[in-house]
Amino acid sequence: MTIVMKEKTIPAGKFKATCLKLMDEVKKTRRPLVVTKNGKPVVKLVPAEKIVRRSVLGCMRGTAKIVGDLMKPVVKPEEWEALRDS
Repeated sequence: MTIVMKEKTIPAGKFKATCLKLMDEVKKTRRPLVVTKNGKPVVKLVPAEKIVRRSVLGCMRGTAKIVGDLMKPVVKPEEWEALRDS
């Protein structure tokens, strides 16, 4: 059995007057809030996901694979445009 909770709605004017309090309530209860204008849904305020900040250093570790010789040129020196006579 699944319990479905109806989303709480609030008119835009009331949301504007109590915005900070409502943001705290959504954060605390983790329940979304739908803001309406003329009785029609306009926006939904949802709790933010926890942001995990990772260091830039080492963040790509394990995502690349070295294939072949890193020191060997990709093309033969004879094919280098910089070595060609003008």
